[in-house]
Amino acid sequence: MGGFSFRNLIFSLVIAILVWGSSIETCNARRGKHWRNRSGTFSSLYKKKGKNHGHVEKSKPKPKPNNPLPIPEEPIAPVQKGLKFNVLDYGAKGDGNSDDTKAFQGAWADACKVEASSMIVPSGYEFLVGPISFSGPYCQRNILFQLDGTIIAPTNSKAWGKGLLQWLEFTKLVGLTIKGKGTIDGRGSVWWTNSIFDDPIDNEQQLLVPLQNITMTKNPQISNSLDGKMPSVKPTAVRFYGSFNVTVTGITIQNSPQCHLKFDNCDGVLVYSLSVSSPGNSPNTDGIHLQNSRNVLIHTADLACGDDCISIQTGCTNVYVHDVNCGPGHGISIGSLGKDGTTACVSNITVRDVNMHNTMTGVRIKTWQGGSGSVQGVLFSNIQVSEVQFPIMIDQYYCDHSSCNNHTSAVAVSNIAYENIKGTYTVKPVHISCSDNMPCMDVKLTDIELNPMPKGYHMYDPFCWQAFGELYAPTVPEIDCLQEGKPSSSWDPDDTGCAL
Repeated sequence: MGGFSFRNLIFSLVIAILVWGSSIETCNARRGKHWRNRSGTFSSLYKKKGKNHGHVEKSKPKPKPNNPLPIPEEPIAPVQKGLKFNVLDYGAKGDGNSDDTKAFQGAWADACKVEASSMIVPSGYEFLVGPISFSGPYCQRNILFQLDGTIIAPTNSKAWGKGLLQWLEFTKLVGLTIKGKGTIDGRGSVWWTNSIFDDPIDNEQQLLVPLQNITMTKNPQISNSLDGKMPSVKPTAVRFYGSFNVTVTGITIQNSPQCHLKFDNCDGVLVYSLSVSSPGNSPNTDGIHLQNSRNVLIHTADLACGDDCISIQTGCTNVYVHDVNCGPGHGISIGSLGKDGTTACVSNITVRDVNMHNTMTGVRIKTWQGGSGSVQGVLFSNIQVSEVQFPIMIDQYYCDHSSCNNHTSAVAVSNIAYENIKGTYTVKPVHISCSDNMPCMDVKLTDIELNPMPKGYHMYDPFCWQAFGELYAPTVPEIDCLQEGKPSSSWDPDDTGCAL
């Protein structure tokens, strides 16, 4: 009886101890659930990785908690300035035959995200690139487009569809610089051949007359071995639109289908050490075209083309051009302005220290009848001309068609100074033809010395119509057609609708 009771007592104690230990373990597990789960997971993964050489055994999926915590976002790395993005790293071949457009798009997409980055177009390669837009406005500032290789345009009409206004476009950017020793080649001969006789020409060509038995003809067609008719809309090679503080330097732009380099709606433009090259009979191939742009500096440039070396259009103000070589081409022009009755405003333009050789005009202003607005505050100074047809010109009867209607309204022209214009001409030294209702006012001619070339031939005498201003110092030849003082029907520059 006693033995049985002792065994029962021992058995009861063992059961009690087991039950008590189980309750303690359960409480500890509940208190440390989250810590133990995380610790156990990392510990088990570490052990399995070391044992199985990185191959983790599959585990059963854990049930999702009822109220999951939000996953923290990955921290964004700080901007690293100065990164370089080479188009070769994005698949560009640079063999002149493969289409490298996508590679350029990829390199630009990454460069666009990094402030002060560089997009590299390396030397020793020829990249075939179709129409492309390097665009903002969400790109970072101060991107460098380092151009040391050659970019060529497609000559297949399929690449252009029905025609585009530009080939390489840079839009809504701040602080962009195109720099290098490379070349942008528009391969424009295929465009010129198909449309050379369809393009309008400057009406100054109508003033040309045969010299003795020399017959003046239209420019001959430019030969081209490429097949396929291109669209009627010809693209500008390089265009900047809506951009601030942009620079183009060192590069060569050649054989553009139309204008070579255009700035539209830009503020703060610097162009220097630039070369533009296309044949003198390539139609409408302006060198540098400015429109609705302000605070522009162009210097130390060699411009040879088939139209204006520099064209300054409506909406331009504070433009300074110096140390430029121009020719062949149509000179440096303000206009044409006021076409189709539009209002044009141009002011504060300085062009000085320029050499012109074998150009149609030298420094000129050209406006359409029927327009409105004004051209005010223009200085052409220290211009050396050589065998230029019309060195000095203001033409308020501009028309690039065979016939144009007469209108009484005109873009007003005032405060225009020509000083130290010297060299040789082949047709007429001075042609200033102004509106009957809006005569040119405050035209100043100083130190003009222009001699005919070739000597011995009779050229046109200086011509002025409704032009008022002053002559300073003797002029060669004598310019006696400029009227002194103000016209009887003078107008107020403040009433032209253009804010200075």
